Amino acid sequence: MTDEEIAVLVPGALHPHAVARIGREFRMIALPSADAALVTPELAGRVRGMAVGTTIDASFIDAFPRLEIIANFGVGYDAVDAKHAGSVGVMVTNTPDVLTEEVADTAIGLLLNTVRELPKAEAWLRAGKWVSQGNYPLTRATLRGRRVGIFGMGRIGLAIARRIEAFGLPVSYYNRRTVEGVGYTWYPSLLGLAGAVDTLISVAPGGASTEKAVNRQVLEALGPNGVFVNIGRGSTVDEEALAQALADGTILAAGLDVFRNEPHVPESLLSLENASLLPHVGSASVQTRTAMADLVVDNLAAWFASGKPLTAVAETAHVVVGARSAR
Repeated sequence: MTDEEIAVLVPGALHPHAVARIGREFRMIALPSADAALVTPELAGRVRGMAVGTTIDASFIDAFPRLEIIANFGVGYDAVDAKHAGSVGVMVTNTPDVLTEEVADTAIGLLLNTVRELPKAEAWLRAGKWVSQGNYPLTRATLRGRRVGIFGMGRIGLAIARRIEAFGLPVSYYNRRTVEGVGYTWYPSLLGLAGAVDTLISVAPGGASTEKAVNRQVLEALGPNGVFVNIGRGSTVDEEALAQALADGTILAAGLDVFRNEPHVPESLLSLENASLLPHVGSASVQTRTAMADLVVDNLAAWFASGKPLTAVAETAHVVVGARSAR
C-alpha cells in the first residue's frame, strides 16, 4: 500500500533496503535513536508505524499516541517491549522463517569450527607454519560419537536438528514443553539435558525467563568433553561462568556468535584458545538480510492495507486495528 499520509518512524540504524522501501511506500521519518526525549509534539501526533532494529522501551512506545505497529528487524524481539505494546493496543511483528536456514547453516559451521579448529588451522597455513613446522596439530575433539542437545526447539532449532541428524548424531532438546511431531528426546529441564549430552547448542530467545540459563551448573553437567555453541542470544549465558569453565577445563570448547553486550566481547573470552568467536553473523548474508528487510516492510504494508500483519508476535496477536484509539 502506498499512502504518503502514513508516517513511519525509523529510529536509529536499519537495513538500507528496508529504509529505501519505507521511503517509497510511506512517509518516512528518521530519528538518530529511540529516545523519548527527541520526540516533539508534532512528531508524536504523526507517527503511526515504526520499523526498528534497536531497543524500543515502554516510554518510547507511549510517546506516540497514534502508533499502531512496530515492525522489528529480526526474529528475536526481546529488545522491544512487546508485552507493553500489546497492553496498549500496538501490534509488534518480527521476521521469522526467512532467516531460519541461514542461521542453522551458521550454527553447523560454528560447531565444526569449534570442534575441528578450522579457523586456527587456516591461520597455521597462512602464517607459513605448514612449511616451517609441519602439519597442524591433531584436534582433541571430533563430531564422531557426540550426543547433541538443543536448547530452544523452535524453527531454527528444528532446522539445526535436521542437519545434526544428517551427521548421524542423536538429538535431544529442552523446551518448556514438548514439540509435537518430532521424535527427538525431550528433557524437562536444561540441567537434565546438559547431563545427558556432550554437545549443547543454544537457540533460545532472550528475556527474563532465559536470563543466564546456561550457568556454571549446566556447564558442569555438560562435562570435560563438552562443547557449547550459542547462536541464540548472549543474555542466555553467564559469560563469566562460561569463560571460567573454558579456562579450567570444566568443558572442552565453545563457539559463540552472540554476546551479552554486543559488540563488546569480554577479554576473558577473547583470550581463550578453546573459544571460537564470531561477530553475530548468523543471518548475515546479502540474500537473507534483504529478505528480512522486505518482511519488515511487508508487515507494515499488510497492517495498513488490511489490519492483518504477516508475522505478529505472540504478545500482540490479539491486537486489532483501532485498539490504540479505543483505549
